[in-house]
Amino acid sequence: MTSVDTPALLSWFDRAGRSLPWRGDEVGPWEILLCEVMSQQTPVARVEPVWRAWLERWPGPADLAAAAPADVIRMWGKLGYPRRALRLQECALVVVDRHDGRVPTDVDALLSLPGVGDYTARAVACFAYGQRVPVVDTNVRRVVARAVHGAAEAGPPSTRRDLETVAALLPAERGRAVAFSVAVMELGALVCTARVPRCDDCPLASTCAWVAAGKPEWDGPRRRAQAFAGTDRQVRGLLLDVLRDGDGTATPGRLDAVWPDAAQRGRALESLLTDGLVVRDGGDYSLPRG
Repeated sequence: MTSVDTPALLSWFDRAGRSLPWRGDEVGPWEILLCEVMSQQTPVARVEPVWRAWLERWPGPADLAAAAPADVIRMWGKLGYPRRALRLQECALVVVDRHDGRVPTDVDALLSLPGVGDYTARAVACFAYGQRVPVVDTNVRRVVARAVHGAAEAGPPSTRRDLETVAALLPAERGRAVAFSVAVMELGALVCTARVPRCDDCPLASTCAWVAAGKPEWDGPRRRAQAFAGTDRQVRGLLLDVLRDGDGTATPGRLDAVWPDAAQRGRALESLLTDGLVVRDGGDYSLPRG
C-alpha cells in the first residue's frame, strides 16, 4: 500500500492549519467530546459559537447533567439534528454516574457512552488523550482514497476496512500519530475537498496516486445528496422553532400554522414526540421539563 508523506503533511499543517478553539493545549476531554458531537454533519463556523456558549453555561458534565432538558434544546439552537442535544445530556449523566465526572480514556469505554459512535470515540481517545488510534471521517476517507488508492472518491464506507487502512498509515510514535490524524483531516477539509480539490496547494501532490494516474473520474456508486427543503427534517425544525423561541409551549393551532401539509406536519410532530424533544402538555405541546 502506498504511504503518505507524513513530514510534508505535518509541515503543511504547521503553516496552514486552522487555529480552532478546541485545539488548544488547555482544552480538556469533555470540551473535545462536545465539539466532536456538535461537528457531526455541521460546518465548523456554525459549531464554534454554540460550543463556546454551552461551555460558558455548562462547563463540565455535571453542569450539563443537572440542566433542564428544555434549556439544552434551546441552547442547541439551529445546529441541526437536535436529538444530539439530548444525547449529549444523557452522555453527561453517564459520565457523572459511572465515571466520576471524567470522560473515559479508552475506545471501548467511550463507545459505551450515549451518542458516541466509532468516529467520536476514536477522536476523543486521539485528540484528548493522545492515543495512537485511527480516526476516520469523510475527509480522511477522501484523502486516503486519492493519495493512497488513486480513486477520486472513497466509495461506500466500511468501518473495519477504513480503520485498518488508516491504522496502517499512522506513524509509529504516538505524538506524530496524533499530529498525523489532525493534519490529514484538515487537509481533506481545506484542500483535498470533494468538489474542487486544490491539488496545486496540496503537500501530497507529488506522491498522490490519484494525481499520478491523471485524476481519473470516479466510476463507482455515487452517494445521493441529502435534500432539506420540503423534507420532514425541515418541518421538524420549524415546529421546534415555535417552542424554542417562545416560552416553551404552543397550542396545536400555532404549530399548524408553520406548515400547510397536515399529514407531513403530523408525521414530523410525532417524530419529535418519539425523540423526546417535544411532550404533550394537556391539549398543548411543550419542550421537556425534566
